[in-house]
Amino acid sequence: MVRVRMLEDIDLEKEINVDSASIPIFKSKMQNYYILIENIDVTSANIIKQEMLSRGGDVAIHKYAINHKVDKTNILLIGSKKQYNLLIQKLKTMNYWDIPKVRELIEKTFKNINIRKWEYTLNAGKKMLLGNNSKIMGILNITPDSFHAPSRIKSVDQAIENAKDMIENGAEILDIGAESTRPGSESVELKEEIERVIPVIKALRKEFPNVILSVDTYKSEVAKKAIENGVDIINDISGMQFDKNMVHVVAESKLPIVIMHIKGTPKDMQKNPYYENCISDLLEYFEERIDYARKNGVNQIIIDPGFGFGKRVQDNLNISYNIEEFRVLGYPILMGHSRKSTIGNVLSIADTKDRLEGTLALTSYYALKGIEIIRVHDVKENYRTIKMIEALRGYKKF
Repeated sequence: MVRVRMLEDIDLEKEINVDSASIPIFKSKMQNYYILIENIDVTSANIIKQEMLSRGGDVAIHKYAINHKVDKTNILLIGSKKQYNLLIQKLKTMNYWDIPKVRELIEKTFKNINIRKWEYTLNAGKKMLLGNNSKIMGILNITPDSFHAPSRIKSVDQAIENAKDMIENGAEILDIGAESTRPGSESVELKEEIERVIPVIKALRKEFPNVILSVDTYKSEVAKKAIENGVDIINDISGMQFDKNMVHVVAESKLPIVIMHIKGTPKDMQKNPYYENCISDLLEYFEERIDYARKNGVNQIIIDPGFGFGKRVQDNLNISYNIEEFRVLGYPILMGHSRKSTIGNVLSIADTKDRLEGTLALTSYYALKGIEIIRVHDVKENYRTIKMIEALRGYKKF
């Protein structure tokens, strides 16, 4: 019987029995890419539009670009990889106006979005592979005031017990923090933070020599002592802004750094935060921070858009829904949404203890998008959710 199917994806060999050598050719034509280039001169925009149209793609530009009533415009390029390749070759012959910059940005975008596996070197020569799956980062709060009360740890023994449970239930990374950075929180004195976190790090490193340990701190002295006691990753909510010596400590250690975005400080970040364009602002921030890190000898970078850190509900949802936009940066992504207030606001749930389902919904979406690290309180539930989503994504192997 003749029939028709609308497809999300297709196994060309199985469904049609094509020559395997032709598959890359077909694949290059099957997916459209939407690339937004911001603030280019209107002459360049009109030329690029015509060049893309002539190759079967399209470009959306400002309605007054055609008659030059505006000087600058954003442009949205729409096309397959093959059409972009043809466009890039043509633009290489046009070294005027903003065209060389646009060509450079398109080339960089495709280069970065195709980087989906990373191998990072950790303390004592251990390796961390990112990109094969979504790794769980379990939260260990050595604090008396973290926003989710059940996550508060009061002793080294309790930290070991919680860590053991997390590891047995699927956590590959443990994130240890000794200062609450919930909205409105006050900073903890350096001495107190060290006294809280270092004994726990020492004990965990001894008890679990192979697990990956991360320290959640923006203070360079805490990071330095944590590294000396076996920590593998520095997780800095300020993106190395609050303590200018942090970049040097990380560079010297040669360990990975999580660069997070925050607007303001934990004390004031939720006092009417506002963005003209949240995604664009964050991308600009990360481009600057990545450049700063690399110029100072820091190359093992993980980015965290900072869910809930100086963001409104709509900002957190925007970032989450469009999380793949951050692929243009070329680095693995970490998301930390667990039980946060956006979930409470969407579901009208005040108590953090009742926000597990909302957390799992976001975890499912991040796993579907292949986010490399997902930072959560409830390891078992999130791990099982991720494994099911990954089975869905890779169902062909079953």
